[in-house]
Amino acid sequence: MKTVSENRCFGGMQGVYSHESQATGCTMTFGLFLPEESSIRPVPVLWYLSGLTCTHENAMVKSGAQAWAALHGIALVFPDTSPRGAGVADDDAYDLGQGAGFYLNATQEPWAKHYRMWDYITDELPRLVTANFAVEEDRQSITGHSMGGHGALTLAMGLRGRFRSVSAFAPICNPTRSDWGRKQFGAYLGGSESSWTAHDATHLMQGVGFDGPMLIDTGTKDQFWDHLGTDAFAATFAARRQEGAIRLQKGYDHSYFFVSTFVEDHIGFHAEALFAG
Repeated sequence: MKTVSENRCFGGMQGVYSHESQATGCTMTFGLFLPEESSIRPVPVLWYLSGLTCTHENAMVKSGAQAWAALHGIALVFPDTSPRGAGVADDDAYDLGQGAGFYLNATQEPWAKHYRMWDYITDELPRLVTANFAVEEDRQSITGHSMGGHGALTLAMGLRGRFRSVSAFAPICNPTRSDWGRKQFGAYLGGSESSWTAHDATHLMQGVGFDGPMLIDTGTKDQFWDHLGTDAFAATFAARRQEGAIRLQKGYDHSYFFVSTFVEDHIGFHAEALFAG
């Protein structure tokens, strides 16, 4: 692991690090904010998964999350959204290939060699972070925006017991019925739609739900509303009587202005779960 940069931030440290990934077969970069408390003891972790076209840097720079994480003594991990590099398969479209990993393990060529973001996010990167930094392995929660909200929801429901809480900003929550999902799942996973449902939050809510609290915010003026599947997910959320809340925020769109407005709420929500018990 190499240190790309480290900057003092709200009493703690915002670092950026790179490493050679066995899961993705390329160099990966991630951001990590450590609050001041990490200098004396391990701290809980909140994972932030970003959306289409983003790198580790977007949320790290634009969300303002560090101020609230510092207030609660929580570490933040900002992974990249896909494998990258000259030898990594890509596509001219913004919503497929580099920057659009969709947090799954691809099984189809030319994607299968590198696009193993499920393994990277759930196994390799957590092992790297817990081995090298003062963070707690058993106090972790997850959040994300858009495609990253999709990832947060599907990882939380697919790995029961791993995360104490899950939240999302404008998540893609019914991708098997969306242009932000069907195209990518067909490319990465192949034409058999039965293999897609493990990465669809609406199907997972119908089948297993989440064993903890959930918070979702989406703006009523989100310009990508038709891609998100909020209506279908909300129906399954209510039918399962899932613990948590889906909030429609009047007048907000899909941007980081929206994320930064409500990130304080989300980190406070996760802090309550992370420090309980």
